[in-house]
Amino acid sequence: MALAAAVAQPSMAQSTRKQLKTANKFYDLENYRAAIPYYEQVLAKEPNNALALFRAGISYMSFDKEKASDYIYKAQKLKPKVSKDVEYWLGRVDHLNYNFDEAIAHFQRYNATLKKKDSRKADLAQLIQHAKNAKIQFNSPKDIFVKNLGPTINSAYSEHSPVISSDDKVLLFTSRSENVTGANASGADAKKGKGNVASDGEYYEDIFEAKRISEDEWEKPRSLSGALNGKGHDASIQVFDNDSKMLMYRQDENGDIFYSEKSGGDWTEPKKLNGNINSKAFESDAYITPDGLTIYFSTGKYSEDGRLDIYTATRQAGGDWGPAKSLGSAINTRFDDDSPYLSRDGKTLYFSSRGHNTMGGYDIFKSVYDSIGKRWGAPENMGYPVNTPDDDTYYRLSPDGSYAYLSSYRIGGYGEKDIYTINYIKNVTVQGKVFSSRDSTTIIPGVELVFNGQTADKTAISFRDVTRPDSGNYAVNVLSGRTYQVALSKDGKNITTEEFAVPVVVEDSAVITKNFYIPYVDTTSGSMFAFKKIYFDTDKYNLRPESVRELNNIAGILKANPGINISIEGHCDSRNTDEYNMVLGQNRSNSAYNYLKRNGIAETRMVTVSYGERRPAATNDSPENMQLNRRVEFKVILKEGESMQNMQINQPGTSGGATTGTSTGASGTSGRTTAPLQPGKTKVKTADGTKVKTKVDEDSDKVKVKTESATGEKSKTTTKAGELDSKAKDAAGDKTKVKTKND
Repeated sequence: MALAAAVAQPSMAQSTRKQLKTANKFYDLENYRAAIPYYEQVLAKEPNNALALFRAGISYMSFDKEKASDYIYKAQKLKPKVSKDVEYWLGRVDHLNYNFDEAIAHFQRYNATLKKKDSRKADLAQLIQHAKNAKIQFNSPKDIFVKNLGPTINSAYSEHSPVISSDDKVLLFTSRSENVTGANASGADAKKGKGNVASDGEYYEDIFEAKRISEDEWEKPRSLSGALNGKGHDASIQVFDNDSKMLMYRQDENGDIFYSEKSGGDWTEPKKLNGNINSKAFESDAYITPDGLTIYFSTGKYSEDGRLDIYTATRQAGGDWGPAKSLGSAINTRFDDDSPYLSRDGKTLYFSSRGHNTMGGYDIFKSVYDSIGKRWGAPENMGYPVNTPDDDTYYRLSPDGSYAYLSSYRIGGYGEKDIYTINYIKNVTVQGKVFSSRDSTTIIPGVELVFNGQTADKTAISFRDVTRPDSGNYAVNVLSGRTYQVALSKDGKNITTEEFAVPVVVEDSAVITKNFYIPYVDTTSGSMFAFKKIYFDTDKYNLRPESVRELNNIAGILKANPGINISIEGHCDSRNTDEYNMVLGQNRSNSAYNYLKRNGIAETRMVTVSYGERRPAATNDSPENMQLNRRVEFKVILKEGESMQNMQINQPGTSGGATTGTSTGASGTSGRTTAPLQPGKTKVKTADGTKVKTKVDEDSDKVKVKTESATGEKSKTTTKAGELDSKAKDAAGDKTKVKTKND
């Protein structure tokens, strides 16, 4: 047995070396898909092989960015100098995984290793700028809904170049999946799949067609490789002339633009566009206007290094394409500019570019035509999440212009590039009634509902309505696809605040019904949870010393009750304009929010709202009353379906046995139940050793609860006529006091 093991070790080592050699061979050819299985075989036997990890990580960048990051970081940890370029690749994977600050730091460290005149310094400067651009775009997202077309269309390979028919029922697209026919392999080679694989180890591109079954469903795609299949890559570009003709790309003379005509249910042999469009350089994409007289196309013919620029050409009716003309420096950069597409009215140009202020790789840009100056305006980045740190290309509008298709590689997709739809999130009408929670049937008129939320870029938005006197109905038109904090009040007094999640809506005129059930009494969350108001000086939003003390009390209560979330609401007097006071009120609520956050309260448990001068606590007719209006109030946010009556509260410093449930009567609170308390004394020792003593007066008007835990924590809580007085001391001797009075 020992001899057999000794023989096996060298044999295994030889096998590993052979696998690593094969992997490196494919890696050097940039055939990353073929290299990965061999690197994985090496890592199965040698999980700490730094070189295999490093190169496998680079290979995974086109297929699994998160795994790529894990592998490269692990390789560097095992062997800091696994490659002289390791800092560069760490920057690349951090950028692709949205870690922009880290990416910049890696690029800067790599830059420091290069000599002054190294040409790579210019490329690094561009990558650093891309990361800065990406950070700006990512932190200012648009209200856009991005949706993957699903596994019927997308595969583990690359899908791109979506083309939609004029009736929105047929999708043409390009795929490099294993179903392609590729480079006309035949006979035994075709059966083995040979001839279908390009030099990069990927299958050749073929054009596929899929018919729509429903809004989100497609039939299984069929290949259009019959007449359209060339010797290499073939890609869809556009259908035009009532869908009777197709523009397509074919890998001919470095890449040219062809067209094919519909004949019955299939397409004729493609024909190449003339020499004013095609050249010996790379032509990649094009768009023909609806009148058929103008073409926009991308070509490398006119650049010194073969990088793509966008050109245009015209023709007379019945004639051929005339000389090409550049769209100019407003559109074209010293980097690749590709994939032109025009809106139906011809006034907006969409295109992909590696230049301008891209987030990284290709981004989608749009430019509006200036009909007076007769030139295209400055391109505008379409922003995140239309664009990502990776390549985003082939932006194509639906026939009615209400949404768009594009191709990109995004985390959570099916493999390489996938085809997605881009929908702008629409408003939705939320309507319903407000009922009394006592019987769930009595409607309450005159209730103000304020829906407070945020846009994707964190801008505060607010929508308001009041229930009708006759029906108790309300209706608000809100932006969909977010959670709102709905504040319900009557006669200027807050009743409750609830969360309501509005789903994404991308069609017009959608309606959602939402009824609210509220206690028809002035039972504010502030009085029940000992949240006092804090006040501010005129035109100020800095915290006073007494405000800091109250915020410490609130932080203690929130720490003792991790299930409670709060709304922090800023108010002002009427000394300034409404617009100014809305900002001032927001600043006041932000001051309290930031203090609580610094004191350990998670930001996910708090929302801020400004009411400006719109909800005065008193008339603004005296300095004393104005002081009452310069305030911040704290309200508990009830989750959907939750009510004040069934909430429970722990006072700071108490253990589980000292939890008190709220009661709507005047008899106070005690224990974990809301059942009426019986007069007398009780002693309880809980499973964790906590002793709880309760004393209820004869008329149940006054309740005392004392607790002492096995670790030395003590508390004493007295409630009388709805008022609360609580003192607690933790094991370290720190004391907390909470006291509330009825207003």
